[in-house]
Amino acid sequence: MNAPTMPKHTADATTVEEGLAIQEEQAKLDSKFATDVAMQNTLLTPRFYTTDFDEMDAIDVSSVRKDWDELIDEMEADPNKGHFRKNEDWDHVDWDNMEPGLRKEFIDFLISSCTAEFSGCVLYKEMKRRGKNGDIVQLFQLMARDEARHAGFINDALREAGVAVNLGFLTQKKKYTYFRPKFIYYATYLSEKIGYARYITIFRHLQANPDHRFHPIFKWFEEWCNDEFRHGEAFALLMKTDPKLTSGVNVFWIKFFLTAVYATMYVRDHQRPAFHEALGVDPDWYAHEVYTKTSKLSEQIFPITLDIDHPRWQTNLERLQRANVQIDAAKKRGGVGGKLSQMAGSAKAALAFVSLYTIPAKKHAVPVSTRLQPAY
Repeated sequence: MNAPTMPKHTADATTVEEGLAIQEEQAKLDSKFATDVAMQNTLLTPRFYTTDFDEMDAIDVSSVRKDWDELIDEMEADPNKGHFRKNEDWDHVDWDNMEPGLRKEFIDFLISSCTAEFSGCVLYKEMKRRGKNGDIVQLFQLMARDEARHAGFINDALREAGVAVNLGFLTQKKKYTYFRPKFIYYATYLSEKIGYARYITIFRHLQANPDHRFHPIFKWFEEWCNDEFRHGEAFALLMKTDPKLTSGVNVFWIKFFLTAVYATMYVRDHQRPAFHEALGVDPDWYAHEVYTKTSKLSEQIFPITLDIDHPRWQTNLERLQRANVQIDAAKKRGGVGGKLSQMAGSAKAALAFVSLYTIPAKKHAVPVSTRLQPAY
């Protein structure tokens, strides 16, 4: 009897195990540079997480069974199988003649995106491996499958530029951060929903302005962000199973994660001026668009949204950005002077974040039905 044939591309993998096996084979061509960048652990770089998997395995989804089964059926149908691969729509990219600043920032964007997608894959795969709860194991297997495809597709794009991330090496060597399950829910839910908002905003902008589409990967963003949307729906339902997660003192934690995720995005995006200029996107406009979409979506489960039109909001985002520039310059400078400047920048960043966090939030009633469909 012949052994089953392994798919040749991560886009065709039906399980996370198949997707990772393909990437392990491809890793023989991956570069040390990209992997070193992905290995960095700072406040602005994607992290790998671990948690109390037994607590997550104990979740009972009976109270959201109807919405849960509909979502699982949608994910099992696998609407994006085979999608994340180069085809005739993949235009030639002249990496050698790309403007150097844009090339550097775009490669940084791709490496960061690849690491973030793979971070989700690693977390979801571990939950699937450790779990015994059929509902939870099935969900995390499906989400890990999707994230493995996304990471593999970005790595395909990176290889054209002569770099790629050794994802297997990251799994073994990158530092893991422990988060309690509820913090995993808040952080990952927001990561998935803001990912949807970011990708769909860029996709719609480039639909209207195709002359700014400097790389073909942006053509794949609509289906990509729909995967992110479904993953966010899953975490909304997980939180819905326990009302304590979105009430009482936990509302302060929700506000903290909303503020941290929004602020991190703002600072990170302002580190890539050439990238956004090439897209024809003003980073401040883009940030407000993404915040607006994410805030509207998060009303499905969170009882508050941030007041992104408050007079202190934009002012303190800009203060945070300037503090980050000072910290980065101080690190490069080194010495006693550099250390003192870095400490001063960190203090400025902390004050700006506190000012953001203390802006009164907007309260609203959470709808009875949690499920949403992509609408942007």
